[in-house]
Order: sequence, then C-alpha cells, then structure tokens
Amino acid sequence: MITKDRRLTLSYIFSVIKQSLNGEQQDYTQGSIRKAIFLLAIPMILELSLESVFAVVDMFFVSKLGQNAITTVGLTESVITIVYSIAIGLSTAATAMVARRIGEKNPEAAAHAGAQSMLIALLATLLVSIAGMVYAGEILALMGANEEVVRDGAIFTRIMLGGSVAIMLLFLINGIFRGAGDAAMAMKSLWIASIINIILCPLLIHFFGLKGAAIATVIGRSTGVLYQCYHLFKGSGILKFYRHHFKLNPGITKSIVAIAWPATFQFIIASGSWIILTRLVAETGGTAASAGYQIAFRNFVFFILPAWGLSNAAATLVGQNLGAGQIQRAERSVLLTARYNAILMSFVMVLFLFFSAPIVAVFTQDVEVARYGTQALQIIGSGFIFYAVGMVMIQAFNGAGDTRTPTVINFVCFWLFQVPLAYLLALGLDMDSTGAFIAIPAAESLIACVAWYYFKKGNWKQVKV
Repeated sequence: MITKDRRLTLSYIFSVIKQSLNGEQQDYTQGSIRKAIFLLAIPMILELSLESVFAVVDMFFVSKLGQNAITTVGLTESVITIVYSIAIGLSTAATAMVARRIGEKNPEAAAHAGAQSMLIALLATLLVSIAGMVYAGEILALMGANEEVVRDGAIFTRIMLGGSVAIMLLFLINGIFRGAGDAAMAMKSLWIASIINIILCPLLIHFFGLKGAAIATVIGRSTGVLYQCYHLFKGSGILKFYRHHFKLNPGITKSIVAIAWPATFQFIIASGSWIILTRLVAETGGTAASAGYQIAFRNFVFFILPAWGLSNAAATLVGQNLGAGQIQRAERSVLLTARYNAILMSFVMVLFLFFSAPIVAVFTQDVEVARYGTQALQIIGSGFIFYAVGMVMIQAFNGAGDTRTPTVINFVCFWLFQVPLAYLLALGLDMDSTGAFIAIPAAESLIACVAWYYFKKGNWKQVKV
C-alpha cells in the first residue's frame, strides 16, 4: 500500500521532471540547490544519453561490416575528438560567459557573447574541414591503419571531417543554451540530431556501406543545428539573437578566446592521449585488439555521458551563481553534484565489472575481438567513481571561467602520467594492450584527486569573466 507521504514524494519527483523537460525559465541563483541540480541535470542527462545511444547503435550496425569497418570508425572518431575538443573548448567559453551574464541579469550581453562565439567557431571549422577532406587517407595511415583499412575507410573519414561544422555548431550552441539555463532546448536539439542518425544509419549503411554511416551522422547533426538556430533567432526563450549581435566585437571575442583556448587545449590534451592509446592498442594487439577496444570505448561513452550531464549542470550553476555573487551557493552546488554523480557511476562500475562479456557479445561474435573488448571494458570500468568526481570538479572550474587549472591538470595526468605508464606497461613490461587499458583508470583516478585538491583551495572563486 502506498502511503500519503510516498504519494507526495512521487508527485514531487514527477513535477520536477516535468518542469525540467518543459524548459520553463528558472532562476538558479535562488531556492533549493538540490532542485536546481535536477532541473538542469535531467534534460542534460537525457540529451547526452540519446547521443550515447546513437554511438552504440552506430557501432552495432557498423560492426556487421567487419573488423576493418570497426577499426575505421574507431580511428576516425579518435581523430574527430580533436574537432570535439575545439567545439567543447568554445562551448565551455560560451557557457561560462553566458551563465555569468545571465547570473548578472543581463540577457542582451549573454546573447552578444553567444553570437561572437559562433563567429569564431565557423572560422575554426573551415580550416579543420579542408584539412580533413584533403588528407583523409593519410590521417588513417598515420593512426596505424593498414592499407586495406585506408582503402575502404578513407571516404568515411573524408565525409565525417568535411561535415565537422555540424559537430562544432551543435556542441557550441548547446553550450550557449546550457549557460542560459535552458537545458531542455539543448536536449531537444541533440535528440533531433540523434533520432535522425538512428533512423538513417541502418538505411544508408544498407545502400552505401560504411560511408552511409557518415552521411547519416552529418545529416542528423545538421538538422539539429537548424533547429537550434530557429530557436535562437525566432524563439521565445531568454536568449534572442539579432543581426547586430554578430557584428565583430574585439573585446568580447578576446574574452571568449582567452577562456576557450585553454579549454580547447584541455580537451586536445585529453583526446590526444586517447589517440596515442588507440594507436598503442593497435600496435601491440593488432586489428582484433583495436576492434575490441573500440567496442569497449563506445560502451564506455554510452555510460559516461549521463555523468557529463550532471557535470554540465554543475558548470551552469557555478557560472550563474558567481555572476549573482552567490559564491558559497556555487561551491555547495558542486559538492552536491559530485556526490550524486559518484552514486550514479558506482552502479555503472558494478555493471562493467561483472557483465562486460554479455555487453560485448551484443556487438561481435568474433571470439578474439570479444575477449579484448571484455577485458578493456572491465579494466576501464573499474575507475567509474573517480571519473564521476573528476568530471564534476573539472566542469566546475570551466563553469567559473577558470579553464587554465583543468588544462594543467590534464597535461600532467594524461601526458606526463598516462602515456608513459601505458608504454611502460604495454612495451616495457610486455603487457601489450592490457597495459594501455590499465593506464586509463589510473590516470582518471589521479585527475579526480588533483582536481578535488585545487577545487578546495578555492582560487576559481576569484576568476573574472
């Protein structure tokens, strides 16, 4: 029998969920911190969860094309993480500046900052797209792909890198929405992109092979961008863009770049380390190890993106509350979010430790590929609680506009610790690909500890944006 108190609790929970998905304008600098976290986090988790569903669905259909196709997608995604790094770097700057201006109750300045960040993004993407389209085959070869993979996969890589403007704008504009506290709009745009991807992916793979997966991705993300732009220019949200916002403002663009370049390098450092580990796995374990690792990595992404949702909620709360002068509220928001994230990821850790084999079996029947994939998933999954805490701390710095501290942390923990450790274990101690797998949770655990230390020092509270 359901008691009255329980009915009231369930009613409250459903009302919060409904409120978060409706995208109603909220003041996150007042009221319950717990409610503010969930109002932001629920759409952010759903937003990134569907993106991660697509990543897994995409790998499911691509895996039917064989080891070469899996390897091509994995190697291309490793390179595209550089595009993601630039997009996330600019998105981080946009979120910090928009959130700070919204906290100051100045939506006009927030819109101006968002528009200026879009101009910078378009220029950066043009350079990346041209390089990717011209040198697609060479990029795959540089990543350690054999001649057969380069021959079959170059067109996939060319389409994906050529369409990187959609990746850039999708992430950037969602960062603008999140900074404004409109997490529901960010969720809807990524849902549209992902649903179209999921529908088109098997159809286009059937007709065009591997390149069909790339075409589906570009079409889906481009549609999401069109939806975002409609609401920025024609919508009724707190942010409304006009033509004059796109008139180049050197002062604002300088501020955006000052925040964005460390954030961009922050993610380039992290993604660069992943690229090196991807190549190390291919060199020491061959195509089977590489394919198994890519399956494990896609599943890792599937389960880690909801944690990113909670972390992004912390970034918005930090930025808006600092803008409103609510410093202690900003700190409490981060600590509470970190607790929730650790609880969520502890369940994922248990799942990966004990159920990796059946998870990997969904994607491949190749015994050797499955063996590598299961091992990678178990080892990587052992550090999920540390991933959860570290992600919240890093995003708290970013939300405050202190992008340099996490950049230094990433450089030390990834390049001075993870990469040398991976090579020591893989080659020095003859552990091969297993050594590379072990280096991942080791480095992420170190990041969590160091980030926690610097967060408690509190220098991020003094950053001006």
